[in-house]
Amino acid sequence: MTRRTFSSAALIGATGKLIAQTSQTEKKATPLDLTQFEPRSSLEVEEHKVERARYPVIDIHTHLSWANAQKPEELIQVMDRRNLKTLVNLTGGVGAKLRDTVGRFDKAHPGRFLTFTEPSWNRANEPGYDKLQADLIAQAKKDGASGLKVLKTLGLFLRDNNKKLVKVDDPRFDPMWDACGQLGIPVAIHVSDPAAFFKPIDRFNERFEELNNHPDWSFYGQDFPSNEELLAARDRVLARHPKTTFIVLHVGNFAENLAHVGRALDKYPNMNVDIGARVGELGRQPRTARKFFDKYQDRILFGTDATPNGFEYPQQLYGDKLYEIYFRFLETEDEYFDYAPANIPPQGRWRIYGIGLPDKVLKKVYHANAARILKVKV
Repeated sequence: MTRRTFSSAALIGATGKLIAQTSQTEKKATPLDLTQFEPRSSLEVEEHKVERARYPVIDIHTHLSWANAQKPEELIQVMDRRNLKTLVNLTGGVGAKLRDTVGRFDKAHPGRFLTFTEPSWNRANEPGYDKLQADLIAQAKKDGASGLKVLKTLGLFLRDNNKKLVKVDDPRFDPMWDACGQLGIPVAIHVSDPAAFFKPIDRFNERFEELNNHPDWSFYGQDFPSNEELLAARDRVLARHPKTTFIVLHVGNFAENLAHVGRALDKYPNMNVDIGARVGELGRQPRTARKFFDKYQDRILFGTDATPNGFEYPQQLYGDKLYEIYFRFLETEDEYFDYAPANIPPQGRWRIYGIGLPDKVLKKVYHANAARILKVKV
């Protein structure tokens, strides 16, 4: 039997037409910077645009005082369109600033805005600070404050006279926690950041782009405590002050591990969580998230960490588009959609899925749980 050989150029049929190519032209990879990679999904699935929340919403997590030139009248127009009953401004300041904010928002538009005060961090190393801060909380309540907001200043930035980081469970703050409990005002507390922020900024970090663009956001190394140490210190505060109601922001500061958050909720009856700036985490684990919402439906509050007229980074305004994404996540079972408006840099390269909460749970998350804690009517 004769073995025939073929040209590497082509196989030619009886008609003389090219019927196959046996050699393959070597192809070179096209360089592409990761920042320019914007893949468009080929999926064709149902989409539901939710422009208005099904039930009235209390957004427990906004920063009206941080945004530039926020006018209450303009905000209310957006709020009415989106079915936002009340915005809670967590960073209302102290003293004269607090009174001014309460006057412009809360008193001028009753029921539409609520303002929280903040600790006087700049006085934390003064003698007698523990009693001073407790007294300031009492005065803030008289000035119209509806709660206290604790930024991650405590635990990650505030330092003592020896330049050492002050721990979240430092006893000098015990009178402040107790004062909130005695006055019946909640504490909205943020002590940590996404888990990726405590890991090396390398090829294994799922939020590499974000941290590479903002390396100062990283808490890896130096003298920063680990995420686990921060959460453990926070838990000791919750345990020591059972009569104080805490709203642990950003899904308990560990949205990547809902089992961990669930164990804390089981252990500390005075703990609640909001979902502010964590839809991107919740939505990529929809089955686990749905079980979490079902089990802790009385302890989860709606929050965005934004405002209807802009995010916490005013140079990246996107109006009120973020609310549509939150409503879609909570109300629909849509698949594989963006967790942030198009002009906002991603936190990680993934998309999310809706969890389609039933009406009973949706009402609690949208407003009932917050109304109970804040002692307001919807």
